[in-house]
Order: sequence, then structure tokens, then C-alpha cells
Amino acid sequence: MKIEKNKAIFTILKHIFLILLSITMLTPFIWMILTAFKSVTESTSVDPFVILPTVWRLDAFIAVMKNIPFPTLYLNTLLMVIGRVIAAVITATMAGYAFGRLHFKGRDIAFSLVLFQMMIPAQIFIIPQYLMVSKLGMLNSIFGLVFPGLVTAFGTFLLRQAYMGLPKELEEAACLDGCNIGQTFLYVMLPQTKPPMVALGIFTALFAYKDLMWPMIVNMDKDKATLASALAKIQGQYGAKFPELMAASLIACVPMIIIYIIMQKQFVEGITTSGSKL
Repeated sequence: MKIEKNKAIFTILKHIFLILLSITMLTPFIWMILTAFKSVTESTSVDPFVILPTVWRLDAFIAVMKNIPFPTLYLNTLLMVIGRVIAAVITATMAGYAFGRLHFKGRDIAFSLVLFQMMIPAQIFIIPQYLMVSKLGMLNSIFGLVFPGLVTAFGTFLLRQAYMGLPKELEEAACLDGCNIGQTFLYVMLPQTKPPMVALGIFTALFAYKDLMWPMIVNMDKDKATLASALAKIQGQYGAKFPELMAASLIACVPMIIIYIIMQKQFVEGITTSGSKL
């Protein structure tokens, strides 16, 4: 009885801790929502008891919708995310299979370079990537936004681990059936790595959606801006108008919230799978 009582107390304390942690994580998001409906005076008030707006206003949403071309920003961001996800999944899947299942000269050295890239801050590659995009004449274009995500060291590592976990009997059976390397990869091994591919797609989409530095550097044209870069640029325009800033941020968050609600199961499965493979 004492052991069961201790377990019950531990469970209660654990749930209390998780609830408090969840509230702490949700507080900035809730504050953003409430501030978007407040007036400028209420948003800058130092009174800790002024939490809810006295009047729920839509002025901030109307102002930012008039001044910011959200349809264009949504389209540019969507194209960038889709381009990076497709490129990352294709290149990481093929590279992961090569590093995980094939034996060729220099394989370990090449994979060490992939790991080395993961250890270096991404900011180091900005100047070389910018020069490459500039030489290609692709500045202020969707391709310029997608360019850094054409290959992914993390995705290559993730898919390599997934392929290394598959049994050799699959390849042996495919070989007995007369499959070459390409057919074995495409029809036998590739379908077995769908969960890691989904996880890679999720992480790539999240990182691409909130990418700020690269879009601000490679695109100076307003018609090719993304949501993150546009929000950063309007901070000066609405520097003292926190309701407008929060309204614009809330509008920018809507697509990811909808995607998460629709694909919540895939999000959880993908993150769980990626965690078990690392």
C-alpha cells in the first residue's frame, strides 16, 4: 500500500510539473494573442493586472493587412518550404543509402566530412552560398531561397542511421530476384524508411519556415520576401506599436498551427522516430 501511495504521489507531482511547464511555454504565445487585440496604451502598460484587453480591437489586424502583402509572403514561404523539403528528402535519401549500405573507396572519409559540416555553425557558409547564388544570377528568386536546403548533413546522417538498421536479408532477397542497386534502393529499401523521411520533412519544413538570416541576405525584392524576413523588416515600422507587431506575428503563425493540427500524429511519430535513430 505504501509503494502504491508513493507512486500516486509521484504521478501527481509529475503531472503538476508538466502542467506548470506547459503553462510556462504557452505564456509568450498567449501574451502575443492578447496583445494583438489591445490598444497601444494597454500593450505598453506596466500594470501587471492588465492582462485581458478592456476592448477587443481589430485595428491592429486591419492595419497590418493593409500594409503587408501577406498572400505574396505566404506564397514565397510555401514555395521555399516545399522546395527545401523535396530537395532535402531526395538528396538525403540517396546519400544516406550510399553511406549506410554501399561499400566504396573513400566512403568513411566522405561521411566524416558530412559530420564535420554538422559541427560547424551554419553562418560560416552564408558568404560562399551567397557568392554561388550571385554567380548563378539567382538573387531575388525562389531558387535563391531554396539553395541552402538542396543538401542537408543532418538528413544524410538521419537516413544513414535508418538504412543501417535494416536487415541484410532484404538486399539479399532483392539480389536473388535479379534487382540491381537502383531497383533494390527504389523498390525494397526506400519504402522501409518512410518514418525517417517524414521526420526529415517535418524538421526541414520547420527550419525553413522560421529561417530569417538567409532570406534577408539573398532577397532584397519585396515581392520575393518570406514571412520571417518581412516581419523582421516591419519591426522598425511598428517599433512602438506592439499590437501591430503581435497581430502580424499571429497571422504568420496561422499556417503552421493549421498544419500541426491536421498532421499532429505525423509530427509526433516523426519526432519519436528521429529520436530513436540518433
